[in-house]
Amino acid sequence: MNGKMILLKRSIEKDLEALEHLFALLEETALPEEPSEEMLIVLGYRLHNLYNAFENIFRAIAQAFEGLPSAEEAWHQRLLEQMSMDLSPLRPAVINAEMLDGLDELRRFRHLFRHAYTLKLDPERLRLVLRKAEQVGKHYRGSLKAFLAFLDGLIESP
Repeated sequence: MNGKMILLKRSIEKDLEALEHLFALLEETALPEEPSEEMLIVLGYRLHNLYNAFENIFRAIAQAFEGLPSAEEAWHQRLLEQMSMDLSPLRPAVINAEMLDGLDELRRFRHLFRHAYTLKLDPERLRLVLRKAEQVGKHYRGSLKAFLAFLDGLIESP
């Protein structure tokens, strides 16, 4: 069990580094009033990758503790909801309500970005998603550090 938790902890720490980098890139991305299509695509790509990094963490946690939701159409949404649940004594909640709201918006955008090949990106929609990402940015470190501390407790117990 400890080996599995050590592997999970290292995986989360690696994804945390990726999240730090992605949030730093987003801070550099200010959309002017009339952004170019290229700017919108770059921002969309960064927001897409941000959600993917979070989902990688959540999938690893679910696999280690309670299992992934069944692979139906809405499994991405159910995974997010699962991460907001306190499943004590199995594991604590990984994200709070504010993060759930912001991540759910990122999830919906990621789906749109990934599957709408001919869609012209809407600057106002991107601004909304960026604000939601900023909301997540205020909470994710504390939430994930608390979860890592929980893992430390599991790793240290006999």
